[in-house]
Amino acid sequence: MTTTDLTRERADLLQSLRRHRGFLLQTVDGLTDEQAATHTTVSELCLGGLVKHVAAMEERWMRFAVGGAEEMQREPVDWVGQFQMAPDETLAGLVERFHTVSSRTDDLIGTLDLDAAHPLPEAPWFEPGAAWTVRRVLLHLIAETSQHAGHADILREAIDGAKTMG
Repeated sequence: MTTTDLTRERADLLQSLRRHRGFLLQTVDGLTDEQAATHTTVSELCLGGLVKHVAAMEERWMRFAVGGAEEMQREPVDWVGQFQMAPDETLAGLVERFHTVSSRTDDLIGTLDLDAAHPLPEAPWFEPGAAWTVRRVLLHLIAETSQHAGHADILREAIDGAKTMG
């Protein structure tokens, strides 16, 4: 979808999300699977795991945007494994999935009612009884993707000195 086909607000949301996705993907450009799975800090984060997590997070939130909490929670979340590269995963495969999820989100940005709202699922990190609009979901995706792109930049710099955002 091109941004010229969208309202100004939708185009701004899409451009911002694409920009931060680009920052994240730039951090894995040219890496081997071994490098992408490397833990370069005391945390369990690795670059491949961040790409995997951001794709899964975006997919879950867009399921919420379309169908609410029930749709968001239809698949269980692997809270630990989502940040790791499993032995059978490749960076290329994770990036391909990331692009597939991104493309679906981009299409939805052009069609969903930004004012439509759904109650959030019950979780300790959500205010009880709160609801989010599709617009707020998209802002959350932008913030999460940006935050994880920053994490990824630190991890990449520890691997080979490359700086993607600075």
